[in-house]
Amino acid sequence: MSTQTSTPSPAGKTGFQLPKWAGSFGFQIIAALIVGLGLGLLAKYTGSTKANPNALGATLQTIGSSYVSLLQTAVVPLIFTAVVSSISNLRQVSNAARLAWNTLLWFAITSLIAVLIGIGLGVLLQPGANTGISGDAKYTGKSGDWWAFLVGLFPKNFLGLGASSTVAESGAVTTSISFNVLQILVIAIAVGVAALKVGKAAEPFLNLNASALAVIQKVLWWIIRIAPLGTVGLIGNAVAVYGWDTIGSLGKFTVAIYAGLVLVLFVVYPILVRSHGLSIKQYFSGVWPAVQLAFVSRSSVGTLPLTQRVTERSLGVPRAYASFAVPLGATTKMDGCAAIYPAISAIFVAQFFGIHLDFSQYLLIALVSVLGSAATAGTTGAVVMLTLTLSTLGLPLAGVGLLLAIDPILDMGRTAVNVAGQALVPTIVAKRQGILDESLYNAPRNGTPFVEEESGSVADNGESATDGTTADTAPRELQDAKA
Repeated sequence: MSTQTSTPSPAGKTGFQLPKWAGSFGFQIIAALIVGLGLGLLAKYTGSTKANPNALGATLQTIGSSYVSLLQTAVVPLIFTAVVSSISNLRQVSNAARLAWNTLLWFAITSLIAVLIGIGLGVLLQPGANTGISGDAKYTGKSGDWWAFLVGLFPKNFLGLGASSTVAESGAVTTSISFNVLQILVIAIAVGVAALKVGKAAEPFLNLNASALAVIQKVLWWIIRIAPLGTVGLIGNAVAVYGWDTIGSLGKFTVAIYAGLVLVLFVVYPILVRSHGLSIKQYFSGVWPAVQLAFVSRSSVGTLPLTQRVTERSLGVPRAYASFAVPLGATTKMDGCAAIYPAISAIFVAQFFGIHLDFSQYLLIALVSVLGSAATAGTTGAVVMLTLTLSTLGLPLAGVGLLLAIDPILDMGRTAVNVAGQALVPTIVAKRQGILDESLYNAPRNGTPFVEEESGSVADNGESATDGTTADTAPRELQDAKA
C-alpha cells in the first residue's frame, strides 16, 4: 500500500489564487463598469425609469447613492484636517512660499490651456446650432455670481455648515445639513496659519490633527476599497435613467465636451509631462486609479485621499508638498468643470439663442474660467460655474435648463480630468523645483495604490516593502519632510 505525500503550501497561501491582475484596483473598477453597464441596460429595457424604477433600477440607484453618501460623510473632517496638516507640513520645506506660488501659477496655466481648447471646439463644432430641441427649459436652481462668491468666503459658523428644513403636507419636518467647501477651506487655512504662528504651544493640537487625519484617511480607504460595488450602482443607474436617448438629443454638445476632455487628458497633459522630461506611461499608470474612481464617483473631494496617495507614492511628489497642493487642487483646480465645460456651454447657449459673441466676450470666458474655479467649491460644481459664466457674459440662464438632463453623464468625464490635473500640477512643480523623487516616479506599479496602507509593510519613513514593490526612496531631507 503506497502513501502519497503532498507538498505543503507556503504559509498564508491557499491552493487556488486569483491572478495578480485580477486583484488590481484598476481591473476591479473596469469590471464593475462593464457589469454596471449591463445591469443598467437590463433595467432600462425592462421598463425602469427615473420616476418609476423597477426592482433592479431601484437597487442600482440605492447602491450608487449610498456610496456617494459614504464619500460625502467624510468630506468635512477630511478637508479640515488635511489642509491644517498640509500647512503645518510646509514649515518643513525651505521654499514653501515659492512652491505655493508655482502651484497657483500652474493651476492658472493649465486652466487657460483647457479653456482655450473649449472655446476652439465650441466655435468649430457649433454645438448650439440646429439642435432640434425646444427652448422651453428653465433653470431655477442656484446661480453663481462674483458678489456671492466673495460673500461666501466668510463662514457663517466654525464648520461652514448650513441647515434647511422643509415641512411636508403631513406636517413632518425634514432637516438637511449642507456644507460649503470653500468656507471650510478658509477656516482650515486660518487655523493652520494660526497654529504655525503660535509655535510650540500648538504642537499638541497639530499632533491631534495629524492623528485625526490618519484615522479619517483609513476610514476613507475602506470606503474606496468598495468602490467597485459603488461603481456598479452609479454606472448602472446612470444608464438606466439617462441612456442613449437623452444623450442623443444633445449629441453634438456631448461630443464637443468629451472631445475637449480627451484632448486635455490625452494630448495636453502628456505634452506637459514629456516637456518636463518625465515618462508619459508612468504618469498615466500612476494616476489612473484616482482617475477611474473620479469618473464613477463624480467627486474630486471624495477622490482626494486616493489622489494624494498616488501623487505621493506613484508620482514621487514629497508628502510635505503633496499634502498642501492636492487638497488645494481638489477644491480649486478643475480643468473639466471650470474650464472646458463652461466655455463650450456658454458658446452653446449663445448659439442656441442666436446671440453673437465677439472677441472680447471670448476673452471674458477665458478670464472667468481661470479666476472663477474656486467659485465652484462647496456648491453644485460645474452648474454654478456655468451660471457664473453666463451671468458675467449677460447670456440667458434659461440655457442651463437645457443642459441639466445630461449633466451626470458629462460630470463623469469632467471629474476624471479634474483629478488628473490635480495630480499633474504638483508633479510638474516638484520636478521644476528639483524635489521630485524620480526613482519612485519610474518604479514599477503594483496595481494597488494603497498596498502599503493595507499591509503596513511600508512605513512613512520610506522603509522598503515586502512584496517587491519600490518604497519611497527620496533623499533624506525629503524623507524628513514626509515624516
